[in-house]
Amino acid sequence: MAFYNKIGSLMRQNISQNSVSNGNVTGLSMFNAIRCMSSKLFIGGLSYQTDDHSLKEAFSGFGDVVEARVIIDRDSGRSRGFGFVSYSSEDSAKEAMTAMDGQELNGRSVRVSLATERAPRTGGYNRSYGGDDGGNDRF
Repeated sequence: MAFYNKIGSLMRQNISQNSVSNGNVTGLSMFNAIRCMSSKLFIGGLSYQTDDHSLKEAFSGFGDVVEARVIIDRDSGRSRGFGFVSYSSEDSAKEAMTAMDGQELNGRSVRVSLATERAPRTGGYNRSYGGDDGGNDRF
């Protein structure tokens, strides 16, 4: 399901950016939306001072950066210390990964690798909020 959501998201983003005057989208822009999925990098070890703009700036020297996002903790509002950078081409992503892995960014050595899809979550119950501890009925 996450895979289809990602495709839909990328296609909507690409359609809105590449619409022609009559409202149709060229085949090339659809191709680029799908191609973008395999050119996403995971950036770990980010400084808490790194934001979306500085992340994009640091990685833009290797090609056309489609999106750069630092992941923020929803409770504290602080960076979680990692982010993602998406390129318009796989070659740019590979070049950036090779060049930036282990390099310093805002005072921290960053780890750069190809991003992978997150495994779908199973179940809807979180034990950390008072779930049963192994089948002991308390009724």
